[in-house]
Amino acid sequence: MNPRLLLLEDDPVSAATLSAGLASLPAEVEITGTVAAARERALQGGHALWLFDLQLPDGRGEALLSALRAAGLQTPALALSADDGAQAPGFLRVLPKPIDLASLRRAVAAVLPPDALPPWDEAAGLAAVAGQAGALAQLRRLFLDELPAQQREIRDACAAGQHEQARAVLHRLKASCGFVGALPLLDAVRALHAAPADAMALRRFVACSERLLDAGGR
Repeated sequence: MNPRLLLLEDDPVSAATLSAGLASLPAEVEITGTVAAARERALQGGHALWLFDLQLPDGRGEALLSALRAAGLQTPALALSADDGAQAPGFLRVLPKPIDLASLRRAVAAVLPPDALPPWDEAAGLAAVAGQAGALAQLRRLFLDELPAQQREIRDACAAGQHEQARAVLHRLKASCGFVGALPLLDAVRALHAAPADAMALRRFVACSERLLDAGGR
């Protein structure tokens, strides 16, 4: 089942654009245009992530998040703002508006649980090989054959504090992830490449790579 996301955005054009980008993760996106409607939907539960615009006709996204936290809900939340340098206490980060859809996908995938998204993105994989399913299956078998050794090398390098060595392996892995449509792993690889000393980023990378190995070439 695809993760459910709650999007609070009052501008119809922005809401439609953001929703289309999020749906391609893939994810199920619920759109609301007011603080009151978003509060009602959020209290019903079941969302993997909230994305709240900060300035709404009937209030502020920060106030909504504070009220939901006071109600005991701990769903991760990202803020959306067209104001440069906007600060949003309680949110994991503030995403600028407008934001390109690739950056939006990466930001959302980075905070979702590793098992929230399918390990393989079929559309991305087929696009990389001009729609040749047989070629994609062959590339994925080769990718999975190489992945265990790459994972060990990256884990060992990070554990030893050899961050440049880890980055070198991660750099090679970034390209191959894109070729086979391993997009959740690609997001984890990018995060670890940016911060190889981050234990959480390493755990996410390991979890995503293990999911791929469990899923096999399907």
